[in-house]
Amino acid sequence: MFSRREILIGGAAAALPIPGSRSARAAQAIPSDARFAAVDPQMIDDLKLLRPMDVSADNLAAFRSRPATRQAHPLPPSPVSRLPLKTVTIPGLAGQPPVGTVQFDPGPRKAGRGAVVWMHGGGYVAGAAGIPVALREAALAHGWLVVSVDYRLAPEARLTASLADNYAALRWVHGQAEVLGVDRARIAVGGASAGGGHAAMLALAARDRGEVPLACQVLIYPMLDDRTGSSRPARPGTGEFVWTAASNRFGWSSLLGVPAGSAGVLRGVVPGRCNDLAGLPPAFIGVGTLDLFLDEDIAYAGALAAAGVAVDLAVVPGAFHAFDGIAPTARASRAFTARWVAGLTAALT
Repeated sequence: MFSRREILIGGAAAALPIPGSRSARAAQAIPSDARFAAVDPQMIDDLKLLRPMDVSADNLAAFRSRPATRQAHPLPPSPVSRLPLKTVTIPGLAGQPPVGTVQFDPGPRKAGRGAVVWMHGGGYVAGAAGIPVALREAALAHGWLVVSVDYRLAPEARLTASLADNYAALRWVHGQAEVLGVDRARIAVGGASAGGGHAAMLALAARDRGEVPLACQVLIYPMLDDRTGSSRPARPGTGEFVWTAASNRFGWSSLLGVPAGSAGVLRGVVPGRCNDLAGLPPAFIGVGTLDLFLDEDIAYAGALAAAGVAVDLAVVPGAFHAFDGIAPTARASRAFTARWVAGLTAALT
C-alpha cells in the first residue's frame, strides 16, 4: 500500500534550475543542437523518432489521427496482447448518453477480485479507450477487471460531460460488483497524462458524492492544473518535448470552455486548484524532470500528503512526458512501470 513516508524524489529533481535564476537563464540559452543534453541517454534514440505533437484548433483533426509512435527500441510483444478486449456499452448517468468502454476481463465471475477504471490520455482533446500492456499483464496475474472509458472529448464536449462518462463507468463497476465478481472495497481509478487528470477528478467526485469508495488512484504524469503554461510560466527546461505549454493551453481551454488559467474556472473540479483534498484515496503520482507537469504534479503530491493522504511520488530524472511509452525499454521506464504496478497490486490485494 502507499505510505505517507513513501514520497521519494529522484536526486536530479533538486538540481533543476529555479525559474529566474542564473542557471535557468543559462538553460534557456542552450543551443538547439544540445537540446537532448538533459535527456536520459537510454531514451534519446526513441525521442528523436517522435513526430511533432503540438495541437491547436487548426490541426486537431490531424492530431487525433496521427500514426502510432515509432520506437528505436520497442519492447518485445507481450503474450497478453493476444488476449481479447471487449467493447461494452454501459448506461450513462441520468440525462446523459450511454458510455462506451473497452474491458479486459481475464477472470470472469471470479469472486472478490479487484477492478480498475482507467482513463486514456490525449490532452483532453484526443485519444480513445485502451488499456496499457503493463496493466493487462497485472490484471491477468491477479484476475482484475479493467474498464477503460471512451469518454467524450473536448472541445465538442466540456468537462462536465467527460466527468459524467467516467463517473458512470465507476458507478457501473460498483453497482454491478456482485455480477462481475468484484469486491467493492477493491476498486481503483487511474490513467496517464489527461487520463491521470481525469482519474484525479474522478477521485474527487467519488469522495464528494459518497457513493463509491476507492482503494487508490494511479496518476501517471497527470494533467492537473490549467494554470501551467498560462497564468503560471512553466519551469525552464520542462515542456520542450512531447507536450508543450501551447498545447496545454489549448487542451485545458477546450475542456473548460474558458481560457486556461482564467478566473472563470469551475471551483472544486480542476485538481490543482482544489483546496480540500482530505479523504481522498491513496495515490501514486509519477512524472519526469523534463515534463511540463513536473511542478504541478509535485505540488499536488505535497498537498495530498499535507491533507493526510498517503502518496507515493516518483520523479524520474531525465524523463520527458510519456517517456515510458515512447522509450519503454529504458531502465528508468521499466523501473517506473514496475513501481506503479506494484503499488496498485498492493492496494488491490
